Amino acid sequence: MAVTTEDIKKLREATGAGILDCRTALTETGNDFDKAVDFLREKGLAAAAKRADREASEGHVEVYSHGDGRVGVMVEVNCETDFVGRSEEFRKLTHEIALQIAAASPLYITEADIPEHVLKHEEGIAAARAKEEGKPENIIPKIVEGYMKKFKDETVLLRQAYIRNDSLTIQDLINDNVSSMGENILIRRFARFALGEASEKEAENQVE
Repeated sequence: MAVTTEDIKKLREATGAGILDCRTALTETGNDFDKAVDFLREKGLAAAAKRADREASEGHVEVYSHGDGRVGVMVEVNCETDFVGRSEEFRKLTHEIALQIAAASPLYITEADIPEHVLKHEEGIAAARAKEEGKPENIIPKIVEGYMKKFKDETVLLRQAYIRNDSLTIQDLINDNVSSMGENILIRRFARFALGEASEKEAENQVE
């Protein structure tokens, strides 16, 4: 049985392993979900989710400037130990995350960070647009759902497609590094500045 994107997504959500590891596990086990989970555990690749609750207070603050100072990013990425925080692999990850923020302009780190009033505002826009286009009432909720998924994929850093490999999300990138470094990794906070652009707080105030 061919491995589908939905199969990979389901396994990734259950194990916290990266997309490529999930695809390999499903392929190697004939697309048997339970066997694929065992495969990842045996390889030590299903540990990312288990490590998520471990304290991460070490790490690195990456500062990145692009376009001769027209865009600046500061991001704090945490890990569990100073040893990993000073490693070349971890520093490379923080730099990649800073590049992502500079290029893709996320507004939030996680979906949970989106204020409720912003969600309601975007849902209202989607519903009004669908009605204006004459869409049947019974399919408007589905249209709104699709619109909101796209909105979150574009504005939430962990859901964004990785700029160097759009088959991965930033969450996948982090999961892969959790597996290789053996420590919990999280993005604590970030700030992005661009000449002439409103700040995140100013943007939120416009929809209140």
